[in-house]
Amino acid sequence: MDAPLDYAQDGAIVTLTLNAPDIRNALSGADMIEALVAACERLNADMSVRAAILTGAGTAFSSGGNVKKMQDGGGLGGGLPAQTRRNYKLGIQRIPLAFDRLEVPVIAAVNGPAIGAGCDLACMCDVRIAAESARFAESFVKLGIIPGDGGAWLLPRVVGYSKACEMAFTGDPLTAAEALACGLVSKVVPDAELMPEARKLAERIAANPPHAVRMTKRLIREGQHVQLATLLELSAAMQSLAHATADHKAAVAAMLEKRKAEFKGE
Repeated sequence: MDAPLDYAQDGAIVTLTLNAPDIRNALSGADMIEALVAACERLNADMSVRAAILTGAGTAFSSGGNVKKMQDGGGLGGGLPAQTRRNYKLGIQRIPLAFDRLEVPVIAAVNGPAIGAGCDLACMCDVRIAAESARFAESFVKLGIIPGDGGAWLLPRVVGYSKACEMAFTGDPLTAAEALACGLVSKVVPDAELMPEARKLAERIAANPPHAVRMTKRLIREGQHVQLATLLELSAAMQSLAHATADHKAAVAAMLEKRKAEFKGE
C-alpha cells in the first residue's frame, strides 16, 4: 500500500503530495492525519528545508472528509457524542495545530477540487496558487455539519468575514477565477503550469536567509491573534537573533557591493 503522503526533497524545497487519489485525497483517515502531522514536524526540524509545496495526486487537491464513511456511521462522527469530540480533537484537529507550529513557508498548489476540509487545508498554507481546474467550497453545511477542523477560524483570515460567511452559509463552490477575485488564491495558472509556477515561487523564498524567513513567518502567524505591543516585543527579540546571524552580515555586504548573496543558514 502506498504511503498516504509523499515527501520529496529537491535541494532546499520539499514537495508534499497527498497520495490517496482513490478517495480524492480525503483527510479524515488516521493514516493521512498522522502523515501530515509528521511531515510538519519533519520540516520544522530540518534546517536544510527552506520552502515546501503541498499538492494532491490525481484530479483533486482534497475532498476533505470521507463521505462514504459518514454514510456508514463511521469516521470521526461515529460512537457517542463525547467520543466524537475526542475523535476530532485527537484526529483532524491535529492538522491545523501542526501547520500553525510550522515555520517553513508552505505553498498550496491546488490542482483540482479543494472541498470542505480540503479548502481549509489550503487555508492552512501560507500562499495558494490554483490551477484553472481548481474549485473551492466551504461545504460543510451541505452535509448538515460544521467546519470541525478550524475552518471558521481559518477562512475569515484569508478571504475576510463577509466572503467567509457567504461561502460557509451557502456551501457553494468557487471557480479558480472567483477564488482569485476574493483573495483565496494569489494566482491562477493553466493546469500544466501549476507545479512549475509553485516551484518558481518556492525558489524565490528559498533564496533568502532561512532563519529570517522562518522568524518572519512566526511573527505573521502570531500577529493574527496577539496585541500590537506583544508582537513588537516578539519582533524586537527575534530581530536581536537575526542581527547576530552570519547571513545578515552576508546580506548587507552583498547589497553594498551590488552582488548576489548566498545564504548558509548560519
